[in-house]
This record gives sequence, structure tokens and C-alpha cells, in this order.
Amino acid sequence: MDEPLDPSAPILLFDSGVGGLTVLEEVRKLLPQAPIVYLADTAGLPYGTKTEAQIAARVAGLLGRVTERLKPRLVCIACNTASTIALGMVREVLEVPIVGTVPAIKPAAAMTSTGVIGLLGTEATIRQAYVNRLEAEFAKGKQLLRHGAPGLVEAAEAKLHGRAPDPAAITHAVDHLRAMPGGDAIDTVVLACTHFPLLEQELSQAFGPGVAFVHGAQGIARQVARLLKGQEFSRIRPDYALTTGDETMTRAHEEALARFGLEGGRKV
Repeated sequence: MDEPLDPSAPILLFDSGVGGLTVLEEVRKLLPQAPIVYLADTAGLPYGTKTEAQIAARVAGLLGRVTERLKPRLVCIACNTASTIALGMVREVLEVPIVGTVPAIKPAAAMTSTGVIGLLGTEATIRQAYVNRLEAEFAKGKQLLRHGAPGLVEAAEAKLHGRAPDPAAITHAVDHLRAMPGGDAIDTVVLACTHFPLLEQELSQAFGPGVAFVHGAQGIARQVARLLKGQEFSRIRPDYALTTGDETMTRAHEEALARFGLEGGRKV
């Protein structure tokens, strides 16, 4: 007989850095009473330039250790790169519900008027067969233009830490999409990295009028809420963030986490 679920058991929300905070925000809207622990693999950044084998091993190992320690009720991998590569492995290893993150190609295909969709992700995400399958299933007859933009991850991290994002990173990503055959007709852009919604304002200015942006945070939050429907929640301590690595957390980082209702300063 299964033991009753501890009402204080948290949702474990994982990302390579701060991008998953965009998902946290949406989960909180639907489940305001749910205790959450945010796990950021800051020592592993950036994921997008690593090999598939490196990412799969790192994500599965880290989530295995932290899940054993925290006993979460659900794990949300709020990272497109980690999800497209390691989701299957993590589901085999962990005996808790797992929610992953996939590029929002389906809603983008429903939104576009020109039929030309831009996709900004990490280099690792855009080359995955998983993205090919999403394109074949949901964007048949559309044109999907992909660009790996690792500079946007660094720009988003900088912005959340209170620094100005590098405008060259924004311009570089936009210019690459626009320069592709058909790129001048892009009217919808998939932000296929949870970091990138933090830069939506800057990207919108760079693309110019008539371009809509779509990302998966709201859909992820709805799936988390569906899986936890009817469960009892009790927040007996403040929500907090765990980070990897030995670096001292900066005041700007602490302030950024605090804006999202998270205590910082704890290491894995």
C-alpha cells in the first residue's frame, strides 16, 4: 500500500540556469499554494554547446541525487535542451511524475499567417530529431527556420542578474533568421529555450512589428497542474533555490531569485 503523500512535498523545477524561472512564474499562477524547489545547474552552463551524451549523463545524475534527497511529488524539467535529450532517460530512472519542455511548434503553426516560423533555441536543441518530429507532425506545409543562439542564453542570464543584455547577441540571432531563404516573411517565432522569454522585449524590437512570439511556459504549467489535480499542498518553509558549483552567489543573483519568491544561497 502506498504511503500518503506528504502535503509539504515540493515540486522540483529544474533548469540549467535562470530560464526555468519563466516556467515557475506560470506554475505559481495555477498552483499558488504548492511548495517549489528550484534547481539550477549553474556549474553546467551552457548546456547547448555540450554533447548529447554529456547532457544526458549530467541531467540524469543530478536529478537522481536531488530527487532522492528531497522526495518531490513531481519533477519539471524546465529546459528544452535537457528535455529533448534526457527526458526518456530521466523517466526510466526516477519513480516520480516527470514533465518536460518541448519547443512550441504546434501553437506557432496555428498562429502563423505567412506560414514561415522562426525557431530560436540552443545549438543542441535545434539539431534534435525530436524537433524534426514536431515539425513533421504539427508544421506540415509550413516553413520552419531554425537558429542556434547560445549568445541569447548569456544575454538572458545577464538581464536577470541586473546587467544589460548584449545587444549584439540579440541582433546576431535575429539577423541570422532573417537572412535565411524566406526569413523576411517570418511572422511567428518559437522561443525554444526557457531563457529566451526573458528577452522577448529586446527580440521584439529587433524583429520589428508584425512578429508574434510563442513559448511553452503556460502549457508546461497546465500539464503540471493537471498531474497534481486534487493533491493537498502545505508550504511549511519558504520556497528556495539550489545551485551547483562552488561560486559565491552574487547579490544580483540573490535579488533575482527573491523577485521570484525564492531564497537563494543553497548548494547541491
